[in-house]
Amino acid sequence: MGNSSSLLTQYDLEDLQNHCSHLYSQREIIALYERFCQLDRTGKGFISADEFMGVPEFAVNPLCQRLLKMLEGLNFKEFIALLSAFSARATRDDKLKFIFRVYDTDGNGKVTSSDMLQVLRDLSGSFLTDEQRQSVLTQALEQSGYTVDSALTLQDFKKVLGKADLKMDVEVPVD
Repeated sequence: MGNSSSLLTQYDLEDLQNHCSHLYSQREIIALYERFCQLDRTGKGFISADEFMGVPEFAVNPLCQRLLKMLEGLNFKEFIALLSAFSARATRDDKLKFIFRVYDTDGNGKVTSSDMLQVLRDLSGSFLTDEQRQSVLTQALEQSGYTVDSALTLQDFKKVLGKADLKMDVEVPVD
């Protein structure tokens, strides 16, 4: 898969659709590939942290440093799989798995209260004090039957988030 959408064969498109569980149409995959190639300024087939930071929407995201750890060095197939959590067709479960990966800072399959506090700190900045963040976290965990000493698995994490409204849909322009 080179630097032009014309290099994506029908086989590539079908393979990529399967890889992202058909959450993107072939036209959306082509649009994403063209954007990927624009970001891959070196033409090496992967996107560096510096190249990601060139996307204004990404650079201003309070979680950009955490996301960079997940995105650094992705090839197109990995890139589209990661982005599939943002598809309007993605299930709630797909979105929760992605959010869990963001919170699981060390990749050990568990989210600790310190992981959650760090994300809250990144998201809230100076709007909340450390005491307020701790209070919000303690309340959310206790309402779900956990304590701040709990290390949450993906299933536990889903229980804590409960019915939270997840607005993660990103429309892929195809024209």
